Amino acid sequence: MRTAYKVRVYPTPEQAAVLNRTFGCVRLVWNRVLVWRHARYQADATTTSYAQTDRYLTELKRDPQLAFLSEVSCVPLQQALRHQYTAFVNFFAGRARRPRFKSRHGRQSATYTRSAFRWKHGRLHLAKMDAPLAFVWSWPGIDPATLDPSTVTVSHDTDGRWHASFTVETTGEPAGETEPAPATGSAADVDVGVDLGVRDFAVLSTGEKIHNPRHLERKAQNLARYQRRMARKRRGSANWAKAKAKVARAHTKVRDARADFLHKTSTRLATGHDLIVIEDLAVKNMLRNRCLARVISDCGWGEFRRQLEYKTARYGRHLIVIDRWYPSSKTCSACGHLLAELSLSTRTWQCPSCGTRHDRDVNAAKNILAAGRAVSACGADVRQSGTSRVRSATKQETSPARVGIPL
Repeated sequence: MRTAYKVRVYPTPEQAAVLNRTFGCVRLVWNRVLVWRHARYQADATTTSYAQTDRYLTELKRDPQLAFLSEVSCVPLQQALRHQYTAFVNFFAGRARRPRFKSRHGRQSATYTRSAFRWKHGRLHLAKMDAPLAFVWSWPGIDPATLDPSTVTVSHDTDGRWHASFTVETTGEPAGETEPAPATGSAADVDVGVDLGVRDFAVLSTGEKIHNPRHLERKAQNLARYQRRMARKRRGSANWAKAKAKVARAHTKVRDARADFLHKTSTRLATGHDLIVIEDLAVKNMLRNRCLARVISDCGWGEFRRQLEYKTARYGRHLIVIDRWYPSSKTCSACGHLLAELSLSTRTWQCPSCGTRHDRDVNAAKNILAAGRAVSACGADVRQSGTSRVRSATKQETSPARVGIPL
């Protein structure tokens, strides 16, 4: 498996100038090749391979007006072509949207392979640079000198921060990280169902409710004030650039706080439970609701599921994703009675069959856990990923559930 370590980078003014030149060349190559791809497809209706784009890059370097392309390392330029080819493969496969042009006002990045950087004694030496690139290592239990990065991606965010991401090929656990001991105890202690929501970020089948911190809502007033200040500035001026940097830093604080919360929550669940069951939420469809779009986006359900997938695989746990159409909220977890209707505003309800009073979210989490155990028992895939087109075993029954009949 591959593991990435992202660190803060502090380049010197000379190194920053080299990196900015590289970013500009990468952006120019990406945009020129993208225009060439579109022209070839519109004229001949033919696709373009990576080898053809590589030959076109050679032609661009021969142009006297683009002689500056030879002043930077050629590896980031070739990696940009590889990334563009992969982006088009994903687009034609329906996994991503059409590749777009790169702007100088957004996040800039350049990828270096082993032929364009040197990693020695935990120090990074990039091509076209004499001195090593200074960075801050944030993993005290891991010695950077023991790593062998395969690629290094240097990026410059709109808030002014520099980062470097090291990709390391590992056979099992990342260096310096130990797998937790297997959980001991009954299945009720090591298995958990998770019901994601807006009022509470997650409700567990154990009855625990994880509060939704609402990071964007807490920073909305400051963010709106910075955006109004930027709107009053003349676009392209120095004051406009300063106001734009403040807006970017405000967004960065929200993004970092959300990422920290998601990592801590997903790590606690992955290390504390052997079996984790969640729902396959259609987040993209839910964002069409204008009243809840911003709140749902602030939750980060998709990123939370992605982190659970790789962390459960890392720690030897199991993650089950049940079907999104499973009526977890309307089903009584005690007797299996299925309600005909249950409005979203109803937070508690009493089962008309057995008389048990349920908290809506806790009851849903218990039903999610029961459905996940049924999936695991029948031998279905315990780590389903992707869209909802992959159906889980909970919906393979031929007889549908009816009102008043226990499941």
